[in-house]
Amino acid sequence: MTFGKLPLLLATLALVGPALRAADRPNILWITSEDNASHWIGCYGNTEASTPRIDALAATGLRFTRAYSNGPVCAVARSTLLNGAYAVTQGTEHMRSRHEIPDTFQSYPRLMRGLGYYCTNNAKTDYNFKGNDASHWDECGGQAHYRNRPAGAPFFAVFNLEVTHESNLFPGKVANNRKRGAIPEKTRLDPAKLTVPPHQPDLPEIRQDIAIYHDCVSAMDRQVGELLDDLKRDGLADDTIVFYYADHGGAMARGKRYLQDTGVRVPLVIHLPEKWKHLAPFPAGKEVSEPVAFVDFAPTVLSLAGQPAPASMQGRAFLGPRRAEPARDALVFLYADRFDETEGMRRALTDGRYTYIRCFTPHLPGAPYSEYQMGQPSWVAWQKAWKAGTLSGLHASIWQSPQPVEMLYDNASDPWSTVNLAAQPDQKERLGNFRERLRQTMADVRDTALVPEPMWDSLIGGKTIHEFVRSPKFDLAATLDLAFAASSRDSARLPELAKALASEDPVRRYWGAHGCLVLGEKAAPAAEALVKLLDDPQPLLRITAAQALVQAGQAEKGRATLLGLMDVPLSAETFQWLTNVLGRMELTASIPRGWAARVLADPKSPAFKKDYARQLRGETTGGGDGAGNGRKKNGPKAKAE
Repeated sequence: MTFGKLPLLLATLALVGPALRAADRPNILWITSEDNASHWIGCYGNTEASTPRIDALAATGLRFTRAYSNGPVCAVARSTLLNGAYAVTQGTEHMRSRHEIPDTFQSYPRLMRGLGYYCTNNAKTDYNFKGNDASHWDECGGQAHYRNRPAGAPFFAVFNLEVTHESNLFPGKVANNRKRGAIPEKTRLDPAKLTVPPHQPDLPEIRQDIAIYHDCVSAMDRQVGELLDDLKRDGLADDTIVFYYADHGGAMARGKRYLQDTGVRVPLVIHLPEKWKHLAPFPAGKEVSEPVAFVDFAPTVLSLAGQPAPASMQGRAFLGPRRAEPARDALVFLYADRFDETEGMRRALTDGRYTYIRCFTPHLPGAPYSEYQMGQPSWVAWQKAWKAGTLSGLHASIWQSPQPVEMLYDNASDPWSTVNLAAQPDQKERLGNFRERLRQTMADVRDTALVPEPMWDSLIGGKTIHEFVRSPKFDLAATLDLAFAASSRDSARLPELAKALASEDPVRRYWGAHGCLVLGEKAAPAAEALVKLLDDPQPLLRITAAQALVQAGQAEKGRATLLGLMDVPLSAETFQWLTNVLGRMELTASIPRGWAARVLADPKSPAFKKDYARQLRGETTGGGDGAGNGRKKNGPKAKAE
């Protein structure tokens, strides 16, 4: 060989190197369905389900019975999956927020591409942070496929199945799915004979939606089978590890967006072919009861490829050579914040047997958490029945305020989360342990939602919220303690809350005002301090203090402040918060009649204000349900999820 040919040889070896090593690394196929909790699948015990392909996959694979989506809505869940980090750590916890996150977070597809994997995504992105979602992948879109990889390269491929998305219960989508043959004209199950879970009222519309959704799940199961058949036809089944899972719970009423098992416990079935069975410590065909969550998926994929996870990833690898055993007292951390136009903050921990939920916004009703979900006939019927006064107990209380501050469920005896054990004396020790573990977890992950979203831009100073809560400007421990006090609904904490109202820290002022709001009329002794916040530089503090004053006996002053803010320049997030408050306090009709006309006539008015002005005039702003139903949106954030 001449010296002149050596560079060409080295270049050729560099190109074929990944291909030469491909046989030593598994292909990985992720099949993701939308909005279906594990209880919709046959192998998870649903005797009314028809899911033969998933059931067969589980029979020869691993069926995880305690698998969770850390967030109960799609974009929040996907940000956790993509970067292997909690959304509340990144600052991606608010649905479709698109806030910036630091470059220190590394996505698993980019890391896998660095290992020589060809990474494809067909086709869902929506990662909930600023940037080009498609840039993480070699291919991203409806035509993306592992078949397009370079010869010999290992692949990582995601296929997202949307036929189980909640919008497939919207009447327009149902008609379209029937027309194209995705689901039958007549439901497989007789709505009059099927099982209605006890957390939902037994209404005809709910029975009908359950029957239709079973058909959607069966359609999804067929699509899973088609992907598995393609893999076999391509001669790749023996070299490919297959994951099947759902992106969170749902899709029916009190599923998606809720931290009970119906919203977060997902099916997870993993099949490892004979060649790669050594990468799992569990025997094939068995149930796996150790807790796993979406934050663990990225480290696990990297482990299957033989690589450690970067420091930015917060989960543990549960398969592969880098597997880490779960702690004996391991808990899964769950979170729920703003969903589209509806603000709120809830946190939870579960060990699989028990689930503890803390509501930091207990003054808000438990439904609806988004106007989007009201495209379902079952949700509409449930709300209508409540308004008619025909419901009681759990079925009525979900629509009411205040909500419980703490909830504790025994998932073994109460799999549908219908009995809150938090007030039972024999659960006092368990409740206290969960409460302290939650406080510590929120501190450990540095929960960015301790800073209300409408205040982010004014406080972070050109950085990210992730960096702000790690800076000397933010006292995390003091703020966390105050958030627990503010949400406790304990009038003995009022002196602490009143003191916070005068703090130099606007975040602590907020939690002081929020605590007064939660206390309602019991916060009357703090009225003078609340009045001072009506001129606070932070508009959100003015909104919160005004609400608290209305409930504390100074209704006229509070209402005047809220209505006056309609003419103040506000961010989209703050304006949405304000209009939500006006709606809940039945003040929308008190907005001056000429306000909408002035906003629409002013070329400088932001689009979100114009959208709201059109709603006040009875105009629609588009069919947010994706089904062409033309429903009105309730503000600038209402979008399909």
